[in-house]
Amino acid sequence: MIKAYLIDLDGTLYHGRHRIEGADKLIRTLNEQGMPYLFVTNNSSRTPQGVADHLNGMGIPADSSQVCTSAVAAAEYVAKEAPGAKVACIGEEGLLQAIEAAGLKLTDDEPEYVIQGIDRDFSYTKLTKALRWINGGSKFVMTNPDLQLFSDDGLTPGAGTIGAAIEAATGVHPTVIGKPSSIIMKSAISRLNLKSDEVAVIGDNMRTDIAAGAAAGCETLLVLTGITTRDNMDSHIQATKVRPDHVFEDLHKLIEWLSQTTGQASKKG
Repeated sequence: MIKAYLIDLDGTLYHGRHRIEGADKLIRTLNEQGMPYLFVTNNSSRTPQGVADHLNGMGIPADSSQVCTSAVAAAEYVAKEAPGAKVACIGEEGLLQAIEAAGLKLTDDEPEYVIQGIDRDFSYTKLTKALRWINGGSKFVMTNPDLQLFSDDGLTPGAGTIGAAIEAATGVHPTVIGKPSSIIMKSAISRLNLKSDEVAVIGDNMRTDIAAGAAAGCETLLVLTGITTRDNMDSHIQATKVRPDHVFEDLHKLIEWLSQTTGQASKKG
């Protein structure tokens, strides 16, 4: 029986600044059912509070304690592996705050780790520093592998594009934290204090959300509200070698299923 949900954001609950139809009702339904959930996002630029503010601004109830970002997961991963480690950051406010909150020491001088996320001020100078740090022995950790991001005026390069440049320069493949890696999912599951098979992942992208959920051992619920569509779903399944456990045309269909599932569970109980 599913006891909690991990919910993707962009493409699942909203597109940029626009709420997807039914997103507010989905969260209200989970709250009415008393069902725990966390928002899990590859976004490394926003703090958990920033993500919550963005959701609340669109009428989707959210608290910062319910948000798991790739930045927070990356910082926690490094802090667990090497408490208090010296870290160089290539990223924005969300990543910087996460590193400090995890008790890691920000430095430009012989860091033990380079943690890289989205950085819209990335430059040749920063690439050179990353090359020298990593070739000098620093471990390379990347928040998320997204090559492209949607913006209000079109596509922009993502953290994965920056990571690809650093990897090309150094020849070192990073430890990837965000989806489709299971690391971010396991971090979120540990917050819930549940087993992976007691958790379901809701997302729109076969190659990130659903692949990460499957890798972590979770049930997977695909909603056709974003990246994956009926037309491209088969190609995504072939690419990921993963098939979602359930597929829903929109959030309203998902809400109907959740209501039926909860009703059936109540009768059994």
